[in-house]
Amino acid sequence: MKIAIIGIRGIPANYGGFETFAEQLAPRLVEKGHEVTVYGRSNNVEYDGEYYKGVRLVILPTISHKYLDTVVHTFLSTLHSLKEGYDVVLVCNSANAYCAFIPRLAGTPVAINVDGLEWQRCKWNKLGRWFYQMSEWLSTFMANEIVTDAREIEKYYLKKFKKESTFIPYGAATGMVETREVLDKFGLQPGEYVLYVSRLEPENNAHLVVKAFENVKSDKKCVIVGDAPYNGEYILELKQTQDPRIIFTGYVFGQGYHELQSNAYFYVQATEVGGTHPALLEGMGHGNCVLANDVPEHREVLADAGVYFNTRDNGELSEKMQYLLDNPEEVAALGKKAVERIKANYSWEKVADNYEALFNRLAGKE
Repeated sequence: MKIAIIGIRGIPANYGGFETFAEQLAPRLVEKGHEVTVYGRSNNVEYDGEYYKGVRLVILPTISHKYLDTVVHTFLSTLHSLKEGYDVVLVCNSANAYCAFIPRLAGTPVAINVDGLEWQRCKWNKLGRWFYQMSEWLSTFMANEIVTDAREIEKYYLKKFKKESTFIPYGAATGMVETREVLDKFGLQPGEYVLYVSRLEPENNAHLVVKAFENVKSDKKCVIVGDAPYNGEYILELKQTQDPRIIFTGYVFGQGYHELQSNAYFYVQATEVGGTHPALLEGMGHGNCVLANDVPEHREVLADAGVYFNTRDNGELSEKMQYLLDNPEEVAALGKKAVERIKANYSWEKVADNYEALFNRLAGKE
């Protein structure tokens, strides 16, 4: 099949979950014998080649603006797709539902991975929240098929819109990496730091992690990985901490990111909004014990392979951190259990197989 992936910043991944998803999925589909094109944004992709790991790259312009970047680029990408003769198009992000019908004008079936409930994020004003809520509704008929990556999101669309979706979770690799370049850069030792990874936005609760760690007694460090393009004031407040144990790295991708995940003492997943969070799965795959915000999406992934805290209890996160810092045997046991859950439920090979089956069905090639 000729397959296109539209609605992301592009690959190689240097930003977030959808980009990593495309970088993992597209080459695997190529290995299965398909022609895959990934559309990328001119303000994001720095890779010069026409192909990356066998995947064709189409780089198109966009408008670098919080509210326009995604929707403008996706509109241009779907217009470009009309002349390409794709067998199926995968659109990422419910925000792009408004133009998911465009490839269908050329007879190309479209699947849309809606991600999480983006309208719940604090960063959006009333107009932004309305747009995302409207986009959820548009997703139910603009595309041929909705893909959800979490059972909770699948239930949401079924309950709210009476719309069934295809559940295909995000994936993660397992195992450790041996390099230590990023650790050396930030003066870190294996097993001597607690790790937090996320875009630094209020609903991801980096501020709670910083405050909680300030209250624990330990010589270990706390490494905060991430940034955000439109949240300078919030990030500046985070960095006002006087605790020298807390280190802010900014964005870290690729091998460096996997170094940090491979060598953490335990990993904190404090997010509130979204479906299946890629960093959570990746942390588990690298053998981390996970301390997670107690929301249904995290319980779905972690089950009994982690420890949970409640964000409404200001002291509980500190208490759970201290408990894990004081009980390395339990940390090690939960890390092993986390790896087994990834192997059983979230391998990229299984994800690629499921997407291939979906695309075959949509393209009438079963």
